[in-house]
Amino acid sequence: MDPLSSIGRIAASGMHAQGRRLQVVAENVANAESTGATPGSDPFRRKTIAFAERVDRATGASMVEVDRIGRDRSDFDLRHDPAHPAADADGYVKMPNVSAILEMSDMREAVRSYEANLGVYESARGMRRRLVDLLR
Repeated sequence: MDPLSSIGRIAASGMHAQGRRLQVVAENVANAESTGATPGSDPFRRKTIAFAERVDRATGASMVEVDRIGRDRSDFDLRHDPAHPAADADGYVKMPNVSAILEMSDMREAVRSYEANLGVYESARGMRRRLVDLLR
């Protein structure tokens, strides 16, 4: 496999991983107010994502892939709302451990990483196109 194809595949693996990261962030934001349904039940628990290096056997190139999607084990916030169906005997409702600031930070980082990989991919594609033009 030619080096330009390897570069494209590496960048594509990065874009795929960051796209998955954006999906996790979107799910966290969408469930930022998802409480339990019954008194004392746990609400939505923030998802986390971890990446791992994978070596492509065909090219020997280091790729990135999603290693696992886990759950943030930090404590839930409590909100006093005695009228809520998930309120405990004292009137407190467990709220998801999702922080909007943290999610927006993760989203910006994922978008920037995706854009960087896209730039590399487009550069490799442009170099391949110029090489073909030179060989004509």
